Amino acid sequence: MFIDQAKIHVKAGNGGNGCLSFRREKYVPKGGPDGGDGGNGGDIIFQADRHLRTLLDYRYKKHFKAENGKPGQGAKKFGKSGSDYVVKVPRGTLIKNMDTGTILADLTEDDEKVVVAKGGKGGRGNAHFATPTNQAPRKYEPGQPGKEYNLVLELKLLADVGLVGLPNAGKSTLLSRITAAKPKIADYPFTTLIPNLGLVQYKESNSYVVADIPGLIEGAHEGKGLGMQFLRHIERTSVLAYLIDVQSEDIVDDFKILQNELAKYNSNLIEKPSIILITKIDTKSIDEIKDIKKLERLDLEWMTISAVTGEGIEEAKTKMWDLISGTENEH
Repeated sequence: MFIDQAKIHVKAGNGGNGCLSFRREKYVPKGGPDGGDGGNGGDIIFQADRHLRTLLDYRYKKHFKAENGKPGQGAKKFGKSGSDYVVKVPRGTLIKNMDTGTILADLTEDDEKVVVAKGGKGGRGNAHFATPTNQAPRKYEPGQPGKEYNLVLELKLLADVGLVGLPNAGKSTLLSRITAAKPKIADYPFTTLIPNLGLVQYKESNSYVVADIPGLIEGAHEGKGLGMQFLRHIERTSVLAYLIDVQSEDIVDDFKILQNELAKYNSNLIEKPSIILITKIDTKSIDEIKDIKKLERLDLEWMTISAVTGEGIEEAKTKMWDLISGTENEH
């Protein structure tokens, strides 16, 4: 199961109370103050972990609390600080304050860490409050409360290329052809219900990651179909490949629908390096594409492919690599 959003509550540890204490020594009936400080509360720390792929764990466990600091003791003994609580999440996780909408962290690198909720500071014991005029203070400080937040976790996949298309455009079939990924494939819309990632091995020493995003429909940016919940995954990609079925009634119109949905969700998306891949060319020849002249007028490179026969696949892999690496003009 792919879970790409979760709502959780985190609470850092409270600081321990300072201690009210006086020295008790033989022959010294009225010793001075010796109350120690309380320990600091533990922090809530988020850490990116490359071994995690979803936020599934946080569908069931929603409350996270760090340890409280221990109170101070006599003889100026400090209380022990509380242990931090480390919450591990997949790379690409965005952490937001649910109540304010503020982005607290964006974890994209493996092992990257951030303190999201700071533990409370331990209170000072009465040893701190002795003065020449008050040598037996009965004052001490309570520990401060740890920070607590309601959070929204959003996972945005980290991929080099995002495959974008209307339902049943052949994205999953292409992914299975160029990578070792095994997405569900069938000849009906919305076969892909979760984003799939696959690693493309390009030539001997190069590789890149491709994401198959569930099909978009007109109105996806408003939540129609499955689009809204998956559009966020396209934001991380470096390159977009628009997949359009060769049997479409109007290939250019389909392309414009896709671009319009992306632009309404985030206008920066259509500025990404991209290519149009006309899929299923094994079912119709290039001469039968009635709007070929409209295609040729587009200010964007396009090519035909067939994931079934393999036609154009190597060329498409090369083009994707060129766009990723910025070498598209070197051939």
